[in-house]
Amino acid sequence: MDGQRSGGGQGKQGGAQQVAHDASPVGFGACNARLGPAGFERFGSGGIRLHPTPMESRRRRPAAAPRHAQRHRPAHAGIRSAVQDTPTMHKRRILTGITTSGTPHLGNYVGAVRPAIAASRREDAESFYFLADYHALIKCGDPARVQRSTLEIAATWLACGLDPDKVFFYRQSDIPEIPELTWLLTCVTAKGLLNRAHAYKAAVDANTAAGEDVDAGVSAGLYMYPVLMAADILIFNAHEVPVGRDQIQHIEMARDIGQRFNHLYAEEYFTLPEARIEENVATLPGTDGRKMSKSYNNTIPLFESPAKLRSAIMGIVTDSRAPGEAKDTEGSNLFALYQAFATPAETASMRAVFAEGIGWGEAKQKLYERIEIELAPLRERYDALMTRPERIEDLLQAGAAKARARTQPFIARLRHAAGIRRLVDASAATVTAKVGAGAALPQLKSYREADGKFHFKLSDGDGTVLLASRGFDAPKEAGMLSAALIEAGGDVEAVRALLLDCAPADELALPAEPIAAALAALKADRLAKAQAKAR
Repeated sequence: MDGQRSGGGQGKQGGAQQVAHDASPVGFGACNARLGPAGFERFGSGGIRLHPTPMESRRRRPAAAPRHAQRHRPAHAGIRSAVQDTPTMHKRRILTGITTSGTPHLGNYVGAVRPAIAASRREDAESFYFLADYHALIKCGDPARVQRSTLEIAATWLACGLDPDKVFFYRQSDIPEIPELTWLLTCVTAKGLLNRAHAYKAAVDANTAAGEDVDAGVSAGLYMYPVLMAADILIFNAHEVPVGRDQIQHIEMARDIGQRFNHLYAEEYFTLPEARIEENVATLPGTDGRKMSKSYNNTIPLFESPAKLRSAIMGIVTDSRAPGEAKDTEGSNLFALYQAFATPAETASMRAVFAEGIGWGEAKQKLYERIEIELAPLRERYDALMTRPERIEDLLQAGAAKARARTQPFIARLRHAAGIRRLVDASAATVTAKVGAGAALPQLKSYREADGKFHFKLSDGDGTVLLASRGFDAPKEAGMLSAALIEAGGDVEAVRALLLDCAPADELALPAEPIAAALAALKADRLAKAQAKAR
């Protein structure tokens, strides 16, 4: 997970001409994309089952659809979910992306995948994992490689225990709100900020040193990818993005861009993300002793066959000390690899035999056997998943639907903020100004259509319709929702949630701000009348 990743820090070896086919964590750069606790939690069967039993099939429920798709529910169920049930409001949103341009290797597994699986089980967090295929286009010009890598990386996460029912697991290109937000953010991002991005500066420095034009080989994708990365993070208002210290700049850029949008449009639309630094997550050495990276051609693929895995391990470079000579664990590539997979007791035992002079061949065999113990069951699941791409595609589509239940209403709000509105839409400021200036109050009226359905309509003081509800079978349902809307008043988030239950399916992008302003005026008027009556 090295090289120029979608947001990610690139060293100078990742200059303008480099095409490193690594699977890179978005914005995290290297294979030691830090995510999760410093101590690695061992996980068991995890992941998905390819062949559920009949009982499991009957019990298993599909991914929850957005509220607006659940038309069979009574409206009061929506009111409870929108106004009362907020189980995720106090959870930290943590986001990780993996660029789909390479095949996962042992370094990716130890540095990113394994700790991320452990982190995904946190009860205090909402975890977002996505396959960053748009980012892959920046550094990989092979369409077949991008598609194959998407399958391999998705299968890797699932085989290693990621539970798509408990996290948001999706493919970046399945969320059209991300590129749309990228453009909205591009329009408020200073060029000078992008000029300072590490990847772009590294490319410019490499070109300057080579006597080339400073922008030789630099694509607009490379230059603009910090904005796409910011959109990845901000579309879900992530609180934390796990990174190494060399990647902090990219999170700071996302903060700068989000803060600029908030300031320009005078509302806190975006949560400003924080870089979560994981100092102690292992960085594995490759077969030549340098950091394991596709760029160095020193990786050991994660799910090689046992024979190929053993052959790769036997090729690890060691010193010339013979059997019987004591060997140092400090600085030993082989020992570092063993320690990344072994228990503390096993590590202590290997340390002792190093001191006793174990032969390198025997030590490599022990390393192979220890890694194989952990990887064998994962490889079995991975191989099964790779034969069923349609199963993975179904999971990704379900994950996209789950994610878009968040992104669709949010992008509608952002579009409205930027002025991308229907000509009949009023701004919240306009509605508030009209009411404040003594204009007629907004009106919320109930009525019944010829088809027998019950509706309600919210209009501003001038008669402009702000909301015309969908039809309800019973007047009580319509009444409960209209009452809940007035109670929500100026709470834009509560109004936005309620709109999912009452707006027609083709008008879910209704801007919540002017509706909330009108409802706030109605609520204030009712409270004033109630207080006057009480006196």
